Amino acid sequence: MEQQRLGRRVWALFTPYRGTLVAIGAAVLVASGLGIVTPFLTQMAFDRALFPVGGGPVDLPLLGWLVAGMIAIPVVTALIGVGQTYLTTLLGNRVMADLRGRLFEHLQRMDLAFFTATRTGAIQSRLANDVGGVQSVLSETASSILSNTVTVVASLIAMLLLSWQLTLVAVALMPIFVVLQVRVGRVRRRLAGHTQESLSDMTAITEESLSVSGVLLAKVFNRQAYEIARYKAENARQIDLQVRQAMTGQSFFAVVTTFLGVTPALVYLVAGFLITAGSGVTAGTIVAFTTLQGRLLFPTVNLLRVSLDVQTSLALFSRIFDYLDRRPRIVDAPDARRLDPGPFRGQVELRDVWFAYPAPEVPAVAPAVPPAETDTRRWAVEDVSFTVEPGQLTAIVGPSGSGKTTISYLVPRLYDADRGAVLLDGQDVRELTQESVASVVGMVTQDTYLLHATIAENLRYAKPDATQEELEAAARAANIHDRIVSFAEGYDTVVGERGYRLSGGEKQRLAIARVLLKDPRILILDEATSALDTTSERLVQQALETATHRRTTIAIAHRLSTILGADMILAVDGGRVVESGTHAELLARGGLYARLYTEQFAGGKVEARCRDGVLFRDGQTLLGRPAAEPPAA
Repeated sequence: MEQQRLGRRVWALFTPYRGTLVAIGAAVLVASGLGIVTPFLTQMAFDRALFPVGGGPVDLPLLGWLVAGMIAIPVVTALIGVGQTYLTTLLGNRVMADLRGRLFEHLQRMDLAFFTATRTGAIQSRLANDVGGVQSVLSETASSILSNTVTVVASLIAMLLLSWQLTLVAVALMPIFVVLQVRVGRVRRRLAGHTQESLSDMTAITEESLSVSGVLLAKVFNRQAYEIARYKAENARQIDLQVRQAMTGQSFFAVVTTFLGVTPALVYLVAGFLITAGSGVTAGTIVAFTTLQGRLLFPTVNLLRVSLDVQTSLALFSRIFDYLDRRPRIVDAPDARRLDPGPFRGQVELRDVWFAYPAPEVPAVAPAVPPAETDTRRWAVEDVSFTVEPGQLTAIVGPSGSGKTTISYLVPRLYDADRGAVLLDGQDVRELTQESVASVVGMVTQDTYLLHATIAENLRYAKPDATQEELEAAARAANIHDRIVSFAEGYDTVVGERGYRLSGGEKQRLAIARVLLKDPRILILDEATSALDTTSERLVQQALETATHRRTTIAIAHRLSTILGADMILAVDGGRVVESGTHAELLARGGLYARLYTEQFAGGKVEARCRDGVLFRDGQTLLGRPAAEPPAA
C-alpha cells in the first residue's frame, strides 16, 4: 500500500508534462509496432519469395519489396528513437529540476528549528545525492518501461499468431521470474536506503571537516588523522553497501538470462515434433518466431532490471518526500495581515511569553494548538513581559544560556511563543505576514555570516537594487568605507568563504553596513562586539551608535560597557527577567546585574566613567545617549 502511494506521488511529478508524455508514448507505440513487422516480412521472404509453398522459382519482385521493407523499418525506427531520446531526456531533466527546485523552495520555508536539528551535510545530500540518484529513473525509466512493455506485449501477440505451442515453451517460467524479481526488489530498496544514509553521512563529514572552520579546528587540535579515519571508515561502509546493492539479484539475472538463452534450442526441439506431427509449422514460421523471441528476450530482461531500479529509486523518493512532507512550524495565518511600514512606529512588546525549543525531529504536521498548562518541556523563556517604546535602546544581559538570544529570536518570529504574545505596535506577530515582519526588523549577530562573494554583493543582499552611492553611504556610517577602498578591488573585493579574508571587526562593520542599507525600524544586536579587540570594538561601537539612532533597539551583550547608557536594561536568568531598570537603578539594587557589573569592572581593570547614563572610555563615547562633552578623567 505504501509503495503504491509512493508510486502515485512519483507519477504525479510527470503530470505537468502530459503533452510530452503523449508524444513519447506515440513514438514508442510506432517504433514497437514497426519492430514486430520485420519478423512477418522475414516469414513471407522464406515461405513466399525464397521457398514458395508448393515449390516454384524464387519470386524476385516480391523479395525486392520485402527486403526494401526490412531496410526501411530500421531506418525509420532509428529516426523515431532519436526523437524519443530527446523527448525523454528533456522530460526527465525538467521533472528533476522541478523536484530539486521544489525541495529547495520547501527547505527555504522551513523554520529555524529544523536547521538547528539537522546536519547541513544531510540537507545537502538530499538535494544533491538523492535527487541526483533518481535522475536516470526520471529521464529514462518511464520511457524504458513503456517501450519494453509495448515490445513484450506486441512480441507475445505476434508469437501467439505464429504458434501458440512454441509461445508456451518460450514463456513457461516467466511468472516465477516475476515473483522472484519482487522479492529481490525489496532487498534492493532496503539496501538503497542504507546506501543513501551512508552517503548523507559522508557528505556531512565532508561539509564539517573541509569547511574553513572545520579545517581550522582539526589543525589547532591536531585531529587531521581522526578526520581522515572517520571519513575512510564511512567510505569503506559506502563501498560495501554499493557492492551489496549491485550484486543483489545478479544470481537471479544469471538464471533468467540462462533460461532465455537456451529457450531457442528448446523451441527448435519442439518445432521438430510439431513438424513431424504435421501441425503446419514452416521454416519461415520458425525463423520469424526465433526473431520475435530475440525481441522478447532483451525487453524482458530490461523490464526486470528496470523494475529493480525503480525499487531502488523508491527508497530515494521516500527520503525526498520525507523532507517535502515536513511542515514548518512558522507559517502565515490564513488571514495574516501585512504590516504597513509607513505608519509603523517600532514598539516591541512581549506579553506573558513562554517558549520551549521543539523536539529535534520535526513532525509531519505542525501542532495546531499551544501546549497545555501541564507541559513538562524545559522552558527556555518563562513568563517574560516587557515593552520597548519606539526609538528606545533596551539591553538584555545575563549569564550564558539564560535565554537572551532566545528572547531576541521571538521578535522577528524566528520562533513562535508557546504561550503569551509578541506584539509589534500592538499587533501579534502571528497575525502578520512573515515577509512584512522581516521588512521592519534587522539583526546583527556575533557570528557574522558573509557570502563567498564581493563586498558589494554582500551589502546588496539587504537591498538588491541599492546604488553605489547607497552602498558607500551605508559603509561610511558603519566605519568601514575607508577600509574597503584600501583594498585593491575596492567594493569588488571577494571576502572569501564566510568572510575569512576580513578581520572580525571588519566583518562586524560590514554586517552593520548591510543592516543600515536595509534600514529597519527595529534593530536587534546579539553580542555584536563580544569577540573583538579594543580597537575593533571602538570602531564597531561608533558604527552601532549610528545604527541605533532613532531606531527601536534590543541589544544583547556580555560586555556591559556597551549598554550602560541603555534606556532600559533587562537582567535575565533561567529564562526569566529577574530585574529591569536603568544602569544606576540596577546597580543600586545589588542583584544579578550588580554582580555581573562587579565581575567585569571591579579592581579598575576597565577604565571607564559613567555620567548621566552615558559611558566614556579613553575619551570615547560608548553605546548610549551621548552628552555634549565627556566628563573629565
